[in-house]
Amino acid sequence: MRILIVEDEPKVSNFLQRGLVAERYAVDVCADGLEGLEMAQAFPYDLIILDLLLPTLDGREVLSRIRRTNQHVPVLMLTAKDTVEDKVKLFETGADDYLTKPFAFAELLVRAKALLRRGPVNRSSTLTVGDLELDRLTQQVKRAGKRIDVTAKEYSLLEYLMQNVDRVLSRNMIIEHVWDQSFDGITNIVDVYVRHLRSKVDSGAGTSYIRTVRGSGYMIRARNEP
Repeated sequence: MRILIVEDEPKVSNFLQRGLVAERYAVDVCADGLEGLEMAQAFPYDLIILDLLLPTLDGREVLSRIRRTNQHVPVLMLTAKDTVEDKVKLFETGADDYLTKPFAFAELLVRAKALLRRGPVNRSSTLTVGDLELDRLTQQVKRAGKRIDVTAKEYSLLEYLMQNVDRVLSRNMIIEHVWDQSFDGITNIVDVYVRHLRSKVDSGAGTSYIRTVRGSGYMIRARNEP
């Protein structure tokens, strides 16, 4: 996997580059906002680590321009600002996560791995698979125009599945994303929630979107099949 670091403090960028290379990631580094934007637009990076205060273009402007053409690449922001307002602005611009300086490399690595594991994100306000629709603004789920009542965890599970259409998601991946914690191997909670969700989404519809991939996990198929 290839990571782009856009950071104008040499000590920080060198520190990050050495650590990530040691973890066997391919890493590109630049110290200028405009150059970072050009690199982000020219190469299909798996993750971008972007400082907020940069020469030529600041990090928020770089992020904004990246999001005009690429809504999917995960972006981890580095910032010295820690007010709630500053953090909200970063997320509104399209950041996936942030770290406040100074930080430990171990924390950055955990966050980077989480974003890489999650993969590309569909940022549209509505996710649609066939006649199944999930509205992120209202957090409503509909099938064939009929509203389906789901719990908060069922909604999060369905959103994660619909973000990754035709991709098999293991039980551990689902736990780490939907529950944001480890259940120490107790993955049957995923089976329980998938069963509840399937009974609401697929039951009586004659077709099934939520698929069990035996020995691997679960997925949503782009084509609704009997």
